Amino acid sequence: MHLFGRFVLAASVVFTLATGAAFAQEKLRLGTEGAYPPFNYANADGTLGGFDIDLGNALCTEMKVECEFAVQDFDGSIPALQAGKFDAIINITITPERAQKVEFTHKYYQTPPAIAVPKESTIAGTSPDDLKGKVLGVQSATIHQNFAEQKYKGSTVKAYPTGDDARTDMANGRLDAMMDGSIILTEWLKKPDGACCKLLGTLTADPAIHGPGVGIALQKGNKDLADRFNAAIDALRANGKYKEINDKYFAFDVYGS
Repeated sequence: MHLFGRFVLAASVVFTLATGAAFAQEKLRLGTEGAYPPFNYANADGTLGGFDIDLGNALCTEMKVECEFAVQDFDGSIPALQAGKFDAIINITITPERAQKVEFTHKYYQTPPAIAVPKESTIAGTSPDDLKGKVLGVQSATIHQNFAEQKYKGSTVKAYPTGDDARTDMANGRLDAMMDGSIILTEWLKKPDGACCKLLGTLTADPAIHGPGVGIALQKGNKDLADRFNAAIDALRANGKYKEINDKYFAFDVYGS
């Protein structure tokens, strides 16, 4: 279990759900992995930080509610949402398969996948042929695992509970390459623990696997809350708050085209 898997960052909240009639007031609980920097991570003092956390708080402010964040291992996030542990999960790639299980907002960011390798690697490119016979690391239960297993059949695809685990194994020489989001890998390579490695290149996303982008997942059928989030995302894009948060973490518009 992730070190922060049972950590709950509480902020007292009140949220009124409405589906044409007023429901009892309750907390709006947002689930996050807490281990996917720069989008979400645990600070040294145990608090949560990152683009997702700042944006989540801004969305709640726009909706005139406050939020409670809870950390959840990524591969168990959808089952936890379905079980009612959260009202929403931040940072879930929108795919047709997942859309059968949860309700999605529209995207709030979109970046291409990429592959990183050790600096001394002789791998010439990012194609399946280039990676044939190589050990390719991915985070389990992600679109990257699905993409690697479907497109890189000549590679040994090794799945890890977290992206950090995969990156650590590559730094320690146990992987030939790793596939993840381009921003995740780029930010890691800037840090001391990423000095081992280099970005091999970005990949062309497969819409059937990667979907239209990353959104917020809600319990299936909760279209009212999805509409509220969508309106808030649009408002932050229009009023400049999204750009303010974006520019804190990225030198480009992470929302994508």
